Amino acid sequence: MGLTLALIREAHARIKDKINRTPVLTSATLDAQARAQLFFKCENFQKVGAFKARGATNAVFLLTDEEAQRGVATHSSGNHAAALARAAGLRGIPAHIVMPNNASQAKQAAVVRYGAHIVLCEPTLAARESTCERVIAATGAALIHPYNDMRVMAGQGTTALELLESIPDLDWLLCPVGGGGQLAGVAVASKSLKPNIRVVGVEPAGADDAYRSFKAGHIIASVNPQTIADGLRSSLGKLPFAEIERWVDEIVTVSEESIVRSMRMIWEVMKIIVEPSAAVPYAALLENKLNIAGQRVGVILSGGNLDLDALPWMKSHG
Repeated sequence: MGLTLALIREAHARIKDKINRTPVLTSATLDAQARAQLFFKCENFQKVGAFKARGATNAVFLLTDEEAQRGVATHSSGNHAAALARAAGLRGIPAHIVMPNNASQAKQAAVVRYGAHIVLCEPTLAARESTCERVIAATGAALIHPYNDMRVMAGQGTTALELLESIPDLDWLLCPVGGGGQLAGVAVASKSLKPNIRVVGVEPAGADDAYRSFKAGHIIASVNPQTIADGLRSSLGKLPFAEIERWVDEIVTVSEESIVRSMRMIWEVMKIIVEPSAAVPYAALLENKLNIAGQRVGVILSGGNLDLDALPWMKSHG
């Protein structure tokens, strides 16, 4: 069975007192540039600084007491790691997080702060998956995959529920796509509530497996993705792809240069911190990829976690 609006509504009821209802911000300056009305759903103000708090919390609180007492496990270098660590802490259960040994110290510190146990591995997907399997075999912990998990996808879809409650008459909804869990959840929620809304996934051109898979009608695995948007380097999941095929109108790609420009513009004009992955949907508007003139456009800013000592415009873009 696929993802449904009912499952997303249930997820929201389950997690709403454990997450932030993030604000929707607007900017007259950015509206004028886009010749449209833009509504930014600010998941950079979410718990753990990213939308991932939604899916991880839903998954953890759906476990039976028997499953929960053995704890949870995942592999993640970033926002899902912190989100799962936090959710496990809220439920008072152990969390085992497999992280590549090159994961940033800041991200590792956040996971430890939330009380999880980190297991380091080589920075390859194969090493992450095999290490995670070993941890699960040793502990009996439940796997909470970062995106290829219906419970996680339902949680991520709550972003769109909130956005459409605040701004019901949107014409478009733009969302970044990496593993596809958020885009899948957002697409199911928004299309179920508003069938005529156009839902668009936006992806870096250097990590365009979702774009190519969507065009081909089957998953084309990501090989060596090259993008500053580290949250979007994951390969598209099977469960999200099924929903994306069914509900999403199109997927477009954007250049690295546009991602940096978009991120900088959001910082400078809106006075808020977003990470590169979160700037990707707005980059599609900078590149005029979509015919949105005169329309009302929802833009999901997915998170705000990044290394402030390595901002993209400090080096080659300085």
